[in-house]
Amino acid sequence: MIELRTPAEIDEMRPAGRFVASVLTATRAAADVGVNLLDLDALAHDMIRAEGAESCYIDYHPSFGASPFGKVICTSVNDAALHGLPHDYVLRDGDLLTLDFAASVGGWVSDSAISFVVGEPRPGDLELIATTERALAAGIERARVGGRLGDISSAIGDVAHEAGMPVNLDFGGHSVGRTMHGDLHLPNDGRAGRGLKLRAGLVMAIEPWFIPDTDEIYTDPDGWTLRSRTGSRAAHAEHTVAITPEGPLVLTARD
Repeated sequence: MIELRTPAEIDEMRPAGRFVASVLTATRAAADVGVNLLDLDALAHDMIRAEGAESCYIDYHPSFGASPFGKVICTSVNDAALHGLPHDYVLRDGDLLTLDFAASVGGWVSDSAISFVVGEPRPGDLELIATTERALAAGIERARVGGRLGDISSAIGDVAHEAGMPVNLDFGGHSVGRTMHGDLHLPNDGRAGRGLKLRAGLVMAIEPWFIPDTDEIYTDPDGWTLRSRTGSRAAHAEHTVAITPEGPLVLTARD
């Protein structure tokens, strides 16, 4: 069931959004050449404890995961597109890193992701990241009362297609509330004017992710990390957004 949140409930969701944004800001600042992915996970874990928050990942065990995730942040490096399981890996110059983090504060969840390059970027990496961020901005702009879910999907897909990138439809955005993944599924491509009518109080994670030359992925032997079939790099951008009468409200906006 897709639930709508009252204005008071959306206000109650703001601390979770601010916290998730603060963790991504801190872990991005800490990510550098020579830093271990496990250190980034430990930093996020320390911030969860200090906040009195709850991890959405550590016990997460959906049908596509081999076991409970066991960590508190996703760290996807280079050809890892989604769900990167933190492991004993030391970041190298030029690595493209995605951090994806969700947590519950006061019983409300927010979810967000950011991609960036550690050290000197390779040709094409910055444009890939910029395309993903443009798609996120385009999707957020269409998250308005009276529109359709397909308007958001179409806006995201249009940015990808204009850049010549294919779009995977297996994983996309989702509704957010008391749990991380609600019933709503938001594909990263679609037809405008189709799908669920957008109403005030709908809260969702909008999350385009692109690989320049393929929409095919496979699961790493770790049972979690999803990698590009061609070995090409991937980028991912995500915000938790509430639809309000005044327009889209980005709960996970970073300073």
